Amino acid sequence: MAESTVPQPVVGWGRPALDLSGADWQSGSRGVGGVEIAFVEGFVAMRNGERPDGPSLVFAPREWRKFVLGTRGGRFGLN
Repeated sequence: MAESTVPQPVVGWGRPALDLSGADWQSGSRGVGGVEIAFVEGFVAMRNGERPDGPSLVFAPREWRKFVLGTRGGRFGLN
C-alpha cells in the first residue's frame, strides 16, 4: 500500500482529516455487520458496520500491519 501523496490536515492524535464519505467500505465478516475497512489516501480506516455513521479509526499502513499481525497472534484476545 502506497503512502499518501496528498497533504492532509492533521487532527487528533496526529491523524489526517480524511473524507470518508465516498470510501469503498469492505466487510470483514462475510458481508453482515461487524468490522468494515476502507483504503483512503494511503491510510486504512476501520468502522463498526452496524453503526456506519459512528466514528472510524484511521491507521497508517505500518500501524495497520502491526494491528493485523497482533490480532492474528492473539494479542487482543480476539481468536
